[in-house]
Amino acid sequence: MKTGLITSDTYQNHDTGPGHPEQVARVTVINENFKKINNQNIIWKKPSLITDDIIKDTHDADYVDLVKKSFPSKGFSSLDGDTIISPGSKEATFDAAGSIISAIDGVQNKEFKNAFCNIRPPGHHCNQNKAAGFCILNNIAIGAKYLLNKHKYKKIAIVDFDVHHGNGTQDIFYENKNILFISTHQYPYYPGTGSEQEKGKFNNILNIPLPAGTSSEEYLNAFEHVLKKLKEFKPEFILISAGFDAHKNDPLAQFNLNTEDYYTITLRLLKASKKFCDGKVVSILEGGYDLQALRDSTKRHVDALLEFN
Repeated sequence: MKTGLITSDTYQNHDTGPGHPEQVARVTVINENFKKINNQNIIWKKPSLITDDIIKDTHDADYVDLVKKSFPSKGFSSLDGDTIISPGSKEATFDAAGSIISAIDGVQNKEFKNAFCNIRPPGHHCNQNKAAGFCILNNIAIGAKYLLNKHKYKKIAIVDFDVHHGNGTQDIFYENKNILFISTHQYPYYPGTGSEQEKGKFNNILNIPLPAGTSSEEYLNAFEHVLKKLKEFKPEFILISAGFDAHKNDPLAQFNLNTEDYYTITLRLLKASKKFCDGKVVSILEGGYDLQALRDSTKRHVDALLEFN
């Protein structure tokens, strides 16, 4: 079996302005690296055209309408202090959400075993009705709702290993017994949420807050709690919010993971999930702001996806 790599050309038009860490080059360096490697087991695919009804399963209708009207005809605008948008951001935003639909359908149709969506803008800080932290739509939440509503799954797990807490995803699924949300993150840190006390209405939230300076060994030890919770929940499909900003070289956080850790983390998730979901895994890019670390870490993440096919 193969691994899908879903990406668009429109990400290049999402201009966040000079000096903004969530820049075009983040996706470009990853795509160029995979093109150079030219692995025949990677299937390149474009995002699906996403419909409003799919988005509005996750986001308030008023918010979706507001977002559509907010993209400027020229120059820059902002949806919050960090979330800058430009004319080309509209296509990029809806293609980012469409990528996870394309990936899920590809797994369901057995085009490939698993998939990685290399897109921007990211999504996990955006909740039902508010953009935040570079995120305009919550791509992974849209994917989870699509799995429930379209493909009729009953148990979906979302694992978020971005260094920042996925507060938007947690908000959306806090009272949804069909979704398990697990997040490892630096704490206390942006966005300020993600304490162990935040457990969800159905004990369906597991936060693993870790201090600045967390080493590879400390992180991987803590990651055992992720695997234990997955085994208890027995998900039928796993979605990964794949942020690579816990890398020691990342400028926006203070964890000390190295490139190889992302291979280890991904492989552990895949092994743990095989019993329940037969390796049905889709991951989507969230953070990661050192370009070299991002390029190399995504390579090792996809290496694990390929190896476990």
